[in-house]
Amino acid sequence: MPDLLPRLVEAAYTGMTASVWADVKPNEIAIYDPFGTRNFHQINANANRVVRLLREHGLKAGDAVALMSSNRAEFVEVLSATLRAGFRITPVNWHLTEDEVAYIINDCEAKALIAETRYPAALAAEAPLVRVRISIGEDAPGFIPYASALAAFDGADIADPVMGGAMLYTSGTTGRPKGVYRRTNTTVLSPGPGEPDDVQMCAGPAYHAAPLAFDVRAAMAQGNPLVFLDRWNSEGVLAAIERHRVTRAHLVPIMFQRLLALPAEVKAKYDISSLRYVIHGAAPCPPEIKKAMIDWLGPVLYEYYAGSEGGAGFLIDSHEWLAKPGTVGRLPMPGAVKLYDEEGVEITERNKPGTIYFQVSPIAPFEYFKDPAKTASAHKDGYFTLGDVGYFDDDDYLFLTGRTAECIISGGVNIYPQEIDNEIIKHPAVEDSCAIGVPNDEWGEEVKVVVTLHPGETPSETLAADILAFAKARLAGYKIPRTLDFVDELPRSPAGKIQRGKVRAPFWAGRTRQI
Repeated sequence: MPDLLPRLVEAAYTGMTASVWADVKPNEIAIYDPFGTRNFHQINANANRVVRLLREHGLKAGDAVALMSSNRAEFVEVLSATLRAGFRITPVNWHLTEDEVAYIINDCEAKALIAETRYPAALAAEAPLVRVRISIGEDAPGFIPYASALAAFDGADIADPVMGGAMLYTSGTTGRPKGVYRRTNTTVLSPGPGEPDDVQMCAGPAYHAAPLAFDVRAAMAQGNPLVFLDRWNSEGVLAAIERHRVTRAHLVPIMFQRLLALPAEVKAKYDISSLRYVIHGAAPCPPEIKKAMIDWLGPVLYEYYAGSEGGAGFLIDSHEWLAKPGTVGRLPMPGAVKLYDEEGVEITERNKPGTIYFQVSPIAPFEYFKDPAKTASAHKDGYFTLGDVGYFDDDDYLFLTGRTAECIISGGVNIYPQEIDNEIIKHPAVEDSCAIGVPNDEWGEEVKVVVTLHPGETPSETLAADILAFAKARLAGYKIPRTLDFVDELPRSPAGKIQRGKVRAPFWAGRTRQI
């Protein structure tokens, strides 16, 4: 690896990392997916073919490519092609509706659309700027079949590589999602310490920022095999770890909860001792859940805190976290993060929550694509916010308490629902929890908690009363839920974040005010 490092660094700045690994170990498996395998030579050759196909249809460096694909080898080939040809790739969330998909394809100004035929929303999208449509999987009207189209092109390395980039879209919790755009492309070598014998698993959707960076691009950069899982299946994840001797994976807290909920005999059935680096973030993790995962897997959990827009890069290992349960890490350097109160005044006291602002990167600052107003609203004095709220303790460790958009305001007091969920989830009957604000004529809002139960538990008034009493013993009086509802499932985003807006909406339907 030391001898390869200069080549890899040089290749990273032209998007040609896959070419290095194709040269070093052409016949070794690069991708395991539900459809078979690809070796490093095949991935690199197909990336070159994709570049030539797109160029034949008039695409040039700087042009956008929209990709709607599940976790499969073609995702990596198209990504590698865009990175070496100077294209700007936008992976599209395949959970979205036809209208939402069309909006993103058009908003990112895609000139090429590459879509898997299992997603009708992409096949039907009206996109007047698109010059070429390519289908992955079955043939589709108006689309060129991926495999047969590539067969007509040379797989040799292109002679004029130039670094491309990705523009990912926000989750759009308020209004339309926006592209997080950087005018300066950045390289990815490896997030976190890697080993030559690592095997990476991608269990979440590759279109999302975290799996894309920590799973897909990490494996591409390090030349490690990538195990793609199509959809989440808790026992299937354990089986894949054992079968492929997976060493690294990015997971989110809801995945932890589902793995922990497996019967003891199922968990004991699989040898997952190969795991040595499990990184998580994207959504807050209840401390009880994380502690249970460390007890099971050992001190192999690492937690990060940042966003698609960037950030200071908080990272904490299991040992450090166990000394400070609930933290997302220590301030990496003075001035990297500031907290502001509701009046926009900087908070310098410790243990006082405020909106978190990260220092803007001088190398690759971001903007929300074609939305200067949203860009301006997220920035302040050389810093930007993701909308999260938190506080620093006396030792400069950051603790998240919620999001400004999710804040419950009861009698003029701010209540952050994540703090409530972190306690409710400790109840032995509760599988998942979502605290929300619902109408209260006197206080404006009151706290309600909506929960799912572990298998074998039955909803009842007695159980609801027990859970509320459990919360009362652990929360400050103004944070205690007044009521509780049981549901079969709570909506979560592909990143694992609870979608409080969807849970909250029915309780506010038909009202002229929403708080």
